[in-house]
Amino acid sequence: MVARSITILGATGSVGLSTLDVIRRHPARFSVYALTAGTRAEELAALCREFRPKIAVMSDFTAAQHLADLLSDLPDISVLSGEQGLCDVASAAQACTIVAAIVGAAGLAPTLAAVHAGKRVLLANKEALVMSGKLFMDAVSVSGAELLPIDSEHNAIFQCLPANKIRDPDGAGITRILLTASGGPFREHSAEDLHTVTPAQACAHPNWSMGQKISVDSATLMNKGLELIEACWLFNITPDRIEVHVHPESIIHSMVEYADGSVLAQLGSPDMRTPIANGLAWPERIDAGVAPLDLFTIGRFHFERPDLLRFPCLRLAAEAFEVGGTAPAVLNAANEVAVAEFLRGNLAFTDIPIIIERTLALTPVLPADSFDIIFAKNAEARQRAQEQIDLLTD
Repeated sequence: MVARSITILGATGSVGLSTLDVIRRHPARFSVYALTAGTRAEELAALCREFRPKIAVMSDFTAAQHLADLLSDLPDISVLSGEQGLCDVASAAQACTIVAAIVGAAGLAPTLAAVHAGKRVLLANKEALVMSGKLFMDAVSVSGAELLPIDSEHNAIFQCLPANKIRDPDGAGITRILLTASGGPFREHSAEDLHTVTPAQACAHPNWSMGQKISVDSATLMNKGLELIEACWLFNITPDRIEVHVHPESIIHSMVEYADGSVLAQLGSPDMRTPIANGLAWPERIDAGVAPLDLFTIGRFHFERPDLLRFPCLRLAAEAFEVGGTAPAVLNAANEVAVAEFLRGNLAFTDIPIIIERTLALTPVLPADSFDIIFAKNAEARQRAQEQIDLLTD
């Protein structure tokens, strides 16, 4: 067996570390070509010593200098920096599979570079599709890249679809996609209680181990809004055929309903190694290190409709997709800025959707005809969001 060469964009995050754990279990099947991170030089250095990639990349130049010092006794590992370094390893011929796990808009350019190079792209960075859906999917089609979703929900949908009908819901007889959500840590909080939520509380997800930004998005239900947009592009389906179900147990990761009344569901423990292993080995199945699911212990499944009054971010995401053009990119940019300020303690939890809604109202929508337009609107929306935060907190 020839080992499949892997590049991980965002190796020190939760998805990156889960990917490396799966790779660790299959040394004959996978090898690591490149690892990247943002600023966590010491963490990346430790991973480099274990997995011995050919290249390591830090998006931050100062962190890259620190990493080079830490790896000075390993001259076979080249250290690069910046967005260009990320794009170079994402498109390098030496790796056939790219795990796109950089959080936020920062992941779009390197993920797109991997697509243009015709790679197998394991997509965990939902913002790439949120910001540039049609352009991104057109690039996948032109390049012949193989796009496999490894977000747990989208991977579940992928597993429940016929392999030759991933982007043909009508041809597959699909009537609805049932997208599940845990509901986050504040599912039972009153609107009044949400005003005093702290960053530490928002990051304490009841089921999943995730990074801070994604944990806050889960708590506001923006994560589900971004996933709704991503699902529309991935599976070529309209939002009216996607229904969000809050499922607090996080065992059923999503479902697909067919015209004959069948509903296919993918179940599993809330562990990212399952969808990652599915993407790494597809169409085969390999051990992911995940314990077998014990349905007797779980006992019951619960479902409820999302509360769009207490958690308006899901509504805002759906509205942005309906507006189209650059509106989803503006939505994402405003959310990233607002969440960052909340995590710094500068903004209330309930102010996050207020900032997003104001930014959407103040930022003119353009047709998303080019990546240059999308990146420009992303920058403009960030500035407007910060202005609104300054006004709100003065």
